[in-house]
Amino acid sequence: MADVNRGNRPLSPHLTIYRPQWTSMTSILVRITGNGLIVGALLIVLWFVALAAGPEAFAVADAVITSWFGDLIMILSVWALWYHLLGGLRHLIWDAGYMLDVNKGEMLGQGAVIAATLLTVFTAIVV
Repeated sequence: MADVNRGNRPLSPHLTIYRPQWTSMTSILVRITGNGLIVGALLIVLWFVALAAGPEAFAVADAVITSWFGDLIMILSVWALWYHLLGGLRHLIWDAGYMLDVNKGEMLGQGAVIAATLLTVFTAIVV
């Protein structure tokens, strides 16, 4: 049987042991943006449901989406969409066996953050 009395120590190395690195933080951010996109998608679905429910419900939902808070959620959703896409491409590059050394991996992470920001600004201006 396993020894369950391990004392007051962590079971595995955690964030208190390792310093944050671009590669680990950007990988975590890909997961966070994936979950954040669910929230943005639910807000859009709620808007469509309110549209089908009638003018009063639509007026409330439209007021929420077009408010400063709704605009903030939508612009962050656009950034999350671009970043999640670029992060997925970054992982595909790694899965193919390319750019696996630390310097190139950090460059890919920084590039994904910068490119997502630029693409979000471009999307906001064009759309």
